[in-house]
Amino acid sequence: MLSLRPFRFLCRSLLALACLLAATAAHAERTPFQIRCEDSLSKTVTVLTAQQSGYTVDTHLSYNALTTMHGLAAGAVKVAGLTQTDSRVKMGYTGTLLQDPDSGYECIAPKIEVKLYYVPVVIYVAREFPVGSCAYKEILNHELRHMNAYMQHLPKVEKTVRAALAKRFQDKPLYAPSGTAMSALSHEVDNGWMVYIKEEMHKVDAEQARIDAPEEYARLSQACGGEIRNVLSGGHSF
Repeated sequence: MLSLRPFRFLCRSLLALACLLAATAAHAERTPFQIRCEDSLSKTVTVLTAQQSGYTVDTHLSYNALTTMHGLAAGAVKVAGLTQTDSRVKMGYTGTLLQDPDSGYECIAPKIEVKLYYVPVVIYVAREFPVGSCAYKEILNHELRHMNAYMQHLPKVEKTVRAALAKRFQDKPLYAPSGTAMSALSHEVDNGWMVYIKEEMHKVDAEQARIDAPEEYARLSQACGGEIRNVLSGGHSF
């Protein structure tokens, strides 16, 4: 899956001035306005949390209902088990502003809060497979691998995003023409960071596909003396 590069959007629009100032700061003394911004404002703060939401097991639906829920066409592969969840990204931001009437610019020290989580996972096992049976255990164990992939991916995203945010802001204020800093920050968060973080969350899809490899389906077809295969029509295990 194609993912965004985390910093390709950062030097556009009204934040171009911030990038320019950052690039030239190493080669020139700070202006009085920069000194006032960098020494009097609180440093940029990023609060990032990743929350595990747990899971439940549902055995009330038939394999036909699960197949429909999955979106497979009639007569296609049948679904004996299904793991359902959805990723969520919440971002909030505030910032303290300082203005420089002489230059017509302002600076902002943003505080960004990011929350990453999955909605509570629901693992479905078709009701045709009694709880405690060999087939039920095989299906449940397969679906638990999907659930664990989601849970293990979350801290990886948290680490990646934390590092990207730290590299971007570096505890320094952003600069923009007066009256535009907050809208520029809003644009960067909504059209840059949100897209980037969601792409990172969806990278788990590759691992989910590996769990559903043909070899795993073949193994499940033979498991428990062919019990799963025999219950489902069409000779497919999933």
